[in-house]
Amino acid sequence: MSSIHAVISVVGKDQKGVVARFATFLADRGINIEDIQQQVVHGHFMMDMLVDVSDLTVTLDELITGLLELGQSIGMRARITLHGRRQPRKIAVLVSKEPHCLQTLIEARDAGRFESRGRIELVLSNHPDLESIAAEADIPFVWKSSADKPAHMTWLKQTMVERGIDLVLLARYMQILTPDVVQAFAHRIINIHPSLLPFFPGAKPYHQAWESGVRVTGCTAHFVTEALDEGPIILQDVFHIEVGRDTAENVRRKGLELEARVLLDAARMFLDDKLVVVDDKVVFRPGFAAFLNKKEES
Repeated sequence: MSSIHAVISVVGKDQKGVVARFATFLADRGINIEDIQQQVVHGHFMMDMLVDVSDLTVTLDELITGLLELGQSIGMRARITLHGRRQPRKIAVLVSKEPHCLQTLIEARDAGRFESRGRIELVLSNHPDLESIAAEADIPFVWKSSADKPAHMTWLKQTMVERGIDLVLLARYMQILTPDVVQAFAHRIINIHPSLLPFFPGAKPYHQAWESGVRVTGCTAHFVTEALDEGPIILQDVFHIEVGRDTAENVRRKGLELEARVLLDAARMFLDDKLVVVDDKVVFRPGFAAFLNKKEES
């Protein structure tokens, strides 16, 4: 019989005996552990195990339920992902008038850089300006004016919930999300902010950087929380400013080019299950993506 692989992931407060508990649980059910990666970050234990479930002695439902119960009994979250059964996550891209991030995401999709991990389901906006870009890429585009902010946010949340959206990308969507939208998609909304947070928050950060005379600035991809521009940081990157030579527009242009790449990279990290939020910090998981990629290549 050929092997049937899965990845079991465990996250929670660090404590003694976690590996032994899960190893015993799996062995008692005919499961062989082929590889294991673990680490402790900020007092939290994270573990990914590559397992072979081909000789499983219980049903899959019983295995999943048992893992959840074992995790809960010691205050940890446990889940199992079967190799080859990950469904593409549905992505909603939120935009206003700036096209650069949306164009880069579409180019990445067309180049296969999302692979089978995610699919751009629709583009939502508060302006009609970018409809032609989405239409050319054969992506549904829907817009609703944000002049009535509460109505716009209600529409936004309802549309994404109804479409079963898994990941929301704020591709220079120039609106502050209301708490109910943020809560509905907690740790599933990624924003690109045009500065190296916590520096230069708020409006016109590239102009702030240029005016202050700094020689390096950049952008930040972060999860959105109710606190503006204070969500867990996923990824940051920088570019150089030639003080005295670069104009404010030069700085802005460099920033726009970088924003698109950083937002794309952050989205791919999310889709590849490479990260988890622990105590409001993004931590990269020890082995999940590597295990599944290794099996896909073998």
